Amino acid sequence: MRVYIETYGCALNKGDEFIMKTVLTRRGHLLVNSIDDSDVVIINTCTVRYDTELRMLDRINKLYKYTKTTGKRLVVAGCLAKAQPYQVHKIAPSASLVSPQNASLIYKAVEAEEPIYLLNGEKDRRIIGRWVEKHVAYIPIQEGCLGNCSFCITKLARRKLVSYPVKLIVEAVRNVVEHGAVEVELSGQDTASYGLDLYGRQELPKLVEELASVNGNYMIRIGMMNPDTLLPIMDELVESIKGNPRVYRFLHIPLQSGSDRVLKIMNRKYSVDTYRSIVKELRRKIPGISIATDIIVGHPGEEEDDFEETLRIIRELKFERVHVAAYSIRPNTYSAKLPQVPTKTKKERMKRILRVIEEVGLSVHREYIGSRVEVLITEYGKGWVGRTHNYIPVIIEDGNGLNYGDRITVYIHNATFYDLRGSINTTYS
Repeated sequence: MRVYIETYGCALNKGDEFIMKTVLTRRGHLLVNSIDDSDVVIINTCTVRYDTELRMLDRINKLYKYTKTTGKRLVVAGCLAKAQPYQVHKIAPSASLVSPQNASLIYKAVEAEEPIYLLNGEKDRRIIGRWVEKHVAYIPIQEGCLGNCSFCITKLARRKLVSYPVKLIVEAVRNVVEHGAVEVELSGQDTASYGLDLYGRQELPKLVEELASVNGNYMIRIGMMNPDTLLPIMDELVESIKGNPRVYRFLHIPLQSGSDRVLKIMNRKYSVDTYRSIVKELRRKIPGISIATDIIVGHPGEEEDDFEETLRIIRELKFERVHVAAYSIRPNTYSAKLPQVPTKTKKERMKRILRVIEEVGLSVHREYIGSRVEVLITEYGKGWVGRTHNYIPVIIEDGNGLNYGDRITVYIHNATFYDLRGSINTTYS
């Protein structure tokens, strides 16, 4: 069959897409880049936010009408299919549904002549996608989360903690590097919890050390982790990052709110002071480390003072990057039942926090102006983009002749809140 795949959402979803691609090609199916060339259309969905859900449903509706008209098969996979199958079935009654846990069984939906529903079961620990896209590979090391955040719908789609064996991950990384990957992201819902289900202990530091044995010209980015699960392994993880030149000095640690009161409503398992101490300890032990975080604005119960506390900690900790979103109601979650912050208030707070995020990001990046940094070339858009050792993107303004995987020294002459601007030749302007 000729199969077309669209994927939305997080790095874990990309990892699931790569599992699908790996399985399908092994069974002789052909992946195509144009929907018109396909026999089967797969949409790999996200449902983390309400506006995302609406976009997914709109896209599914369009794809359903298209496939009904053209006689193609439609498969709806991913988190929306698992968490809200009734929503999908209502607008696409003859589509097959495949949960994230069944990504490795996607071939059954592709090959079935009638709609099938693969919504139960656990992730197959024996299969990791070995796929490289634009010289980047997403390697899932675990899925599921030990938390029970009151706002989260993802737990309905990926509840159970499932970790992949160290040996399989090492083999997968070796394979994608041999096939041209210069950046490998270890993805998961909470990478710090890696190994608890499989080995009875958190094994992320050991995994990172094992990956150091894989030869090649590439860098590893460790995916998102929660503060409470990071704490027990922080010393070991620090050593594994410091001792491995192939690992970016970068961690993504969601804060969600700068108010202890709101964190309690969210059912987050740490305090603001604990989070602050984690960041300060990481920066003390790993000089130059970049910390990215997530913030939810307007969660139920957030008062003006709570929001001001969030702004204060963003200014204090000077995050290199902040992923911010206004709270949106998700079905079957505790937060959906609480009194809601008015939409007008959320919009006003979003404007204010975005200004602060841009101010802080710009101030952090301006510190690099006038310096020389080594970057690994990982992307090409309107020009070549490299990443510093702490994962900050650098746009190369005189990069003719470069290629993926090149390691070069760049002179930084300008900065935005999002990236650095540099040139190989310091006289370039």
